Amino acid sequence: MDKVKSISPKEAMKLISDEPTSLLIDVRSHMEFLFIGHPVGAVHIPWIDEPDWEINPHFVREVRQLMLGGLANDGSGKHVPIILICRSGKRSYEAGEVLVKKGFCNIYNVAEGFEGELDSDHHRSTLGGWRYEGLPWEQC
Repeated sequence: MDKVKSISPKEAMKLISDEPTSLLIDVRSHMEFLFIGHPVGAVHIPWIDEPDWEINPHFVREVRQLMLGGLANDGSGKHVPIILICRSGKRSYEAGEVLVKKGFCNIYNVAEGFEGELDSDHHRSTLGGWRYEGLPWEQC
């Protein structure tokens, strides 16, 4: 059985560069995606979202739709890499485990997430993460 592979933000960017058909999915809430920012080119499919902060019951179906829609098919039938990112790597790992259980393969988790862990002053983006590494991102 396949498993979720954890990678750093820089490794994720290299994978995206090496495999342009790869799919980067940001699983954070709508508010986080829009107002905190997100990696350039990321597709947004929330894993847990407001207002109820419950797991998105359609998450697997929405990812599968991207796959069936050809966004994540390289033409050979091979599953292209699916790279998941959240704030610090926890929600995206959980979402990745569910995808693997549902038969997806080639699943990667950005272990530091978009903002990384909290520092001693309770700030993010100072210890690690996509934004900390200076990788391309944008916000609303």
